[in-house]
Amino acid sequence: MNAANLQIEGLCLAIASINRLLVAKGLVSQDELDVAFQKAEATAHGDNRFAEDLLPSNRNAVCFPIRVLQVANDTGAEKPWSFSELAKLVGETKEPYNDQL
Repeated sequence: MNAANLQIEGLCLAIASINRLLVAKGLVSQDELDVAFQKAEATAHGDNRFAEDLLPSNRNAVCFPIRVLQVANDTGAEKPWSFSELAKLVGETKEPYNDQL
């Protein structure tokens, strides 16, 4: 596996842990985090390069870390999920792009 992929896995797990801590301390709500993730994905979709130059598989790659964090947020703080569990949930819940090949 590419070392960069492993680094992204670790980064996503670290950010998910920080997000759980922020929610537990009452500094931010799960709903607020969800809105932030939706805005981040919308920003990625609004990038002209994203819409015009990237293949659908590359679009999914750009949004994958956002979706992992969103799934981690939606599952709640009771159980810290493994990256593979979160990735599986992302794959089960993502909607295909209209122009996917």
